[in-house]
Amino acid sequence: MAKQWYAVHTYAGQEDKVQQNIEKRSIAVGLQSRISRVIVPVEEVASMRAGKAVKVKKKIFPGYVLVEMDMDDETWTFIRQTVGVTGFLGQVTGTASRPMPLRPEEVEALIGGQGQETGLPKTQIYHTGDHVNVIAGPFSGAEGRITEINTKTEKLKVQIQLFGRETSIDLDFAHVERVS
Repeated sequence: MAKQWYAVHTYAGQEDKVQQNIEKRSIAVGLQSRISRVIVPVEEVASMRAGKAVKVKKKIFPGYVLVEMDMDDETWTFIRQTVGVTGFLGQVTGTASRPMPLRPEEVEALIGGQGQETGLPKTQIYHTGDHVNVIAGPFSGAEGRITEINTKTEKLKVQIQLFGRETSIDLDFAHVERVS
């Protein structure tokens, strides 16, 4: 039987503790050959603190831990009895039905590059006067110039051409990209 990935639902904020519990307990009871990997998907993003850019790890899938395992009666029961686990994603609560494994493309989207440093933060640092392209929202495709930056809310005020006039719009950092 080939190992497949499953999403395990946890109590809020307990993802790291559940990961450690599963890893330690699987070794203690001899299931490490059937439960191969336990991952809390995170991404590194840039955030502003006290006026400085810092890298912060943010959970991509809060409240869930991904487990690569052979699904059988023993491993299914083992995971469900782990402290902090509320069940599997895709399992009907209160039934003995088995959850569906995640599709490979779903797993790749959540963990593709885990443990690999990209060298670039997800959020860029912007400066007043920078030229940007709007990449999301109703003004997608427009080009403009940053006139104001609010680092606490990660919002930008951008001047774009709208109906032949300069118009100021508010955008999230994630909705623009710097023009080279």
